[in-house]
Amino acid sequence: MEEKEIILTQEGYNKLEEELNYLKTEKRAEIADRIKVALGFGDLSENSEYDEAKTSQAENENKIAELENQLRYAKIIDEDKIDTETVQIGNTVRVLDQEFDEKIDYVIVGSTEANLAENKISNESPLGEALLGAKRNQVVEVQAPSGVMKYKILSIKR
Repeated sequence: MEEKEIILTQEGYNKLEEELNYLKTEKRAEIADRIKVALGFGDLSENSEYDEAKTSQAENENKIAELENQLRYAKIIDEDKIDTETVQIGNTVRVLDQEFDEKIDYVIVGSTEANLAENKISNESPLGEALLGAKRNQVVEVQAPSGVMKYKILSIKR
């Protein structure tokens, strides 16, 4: 099975590395301590603390494997090569939501870094896909459950 390339900014890559380091060191040690304490309670057949600690251990190891895989297939965006003529991954795009007459700034990122609370939208999202390749003053249309949404691109920055 061929793995999909994971597009990340340098900041996103660094965050994944930090999380992986935390899970491999502090979190593993914390879970090992919990297992050790739970073993001291005796009979493992009725030891819920032990079961919970072992479940946490399995979840932590799965998350570690997932992060290692993401980092293995990561492609870091060269921010020096990001152009501001057309929308690309890594750009901050100011759009005018024509339905609500509202200006919004979005950062176009790979799906791993998407975080709507920070206005970071995935290049694979409907809006992200519509914006990619568009130019300043262009109006893009996005199919939404409520109908077609129109956004005018006001500016494109690095």
